[in-house]
Amino acid sequence: MFAATYSPVRTAPMLANAYRTVGTETGVSGGTPRKLIQMLFEGYHEALAQARGAMRERQFESKGRAIGRALRIIDEGLQASLNLQEGGKIAADLDNLYTYVSLRLAQANARNDEASLLECAALIEPISSAWAQIAPNAFAASPLKLVNA
Repeated sequence: MFAATYSPVRTAPMLANAYRTVGTETGVSGGTPRKLIQMLFEGYHEALAQARGAMRERQFESKGRAIGRALRIIDEGLQASLNLQEGGKIAADLDNLYTYVSLRLAQANARNDEASLLECAALIEPISSAWAQIAPNAFAASPLKLVNA
């Protein structure tokens, strides 16, 4: 019925990846909407760092996966969480910024352009830093779809 399988010795990167996966799953299941957005920003910066490293090492498949992850975080996470109807100018400006960053990430991937990745990191950094400074109870009039943060 069941057969014992060989389990190879786990390397440090394998263990780190497993730990990161468990930590992310735990954070998502127990996180407030505010914390989830913060995790998206952290994941975005991590993906860009991975892409830059892969680009330098000429590991193009890894670079593409990392940039794809950063794109999904921007498009499906950060941009999708904007409430454009009620968010006013801030939400519209963030929407435009996220659209621009998505374009630049795609160009960076196609051109293997590390400078574009640095630009994308620099564009999002002030927003992620500001987000981390927002008090948890400051979401009453948020330009995001998130409630009960």
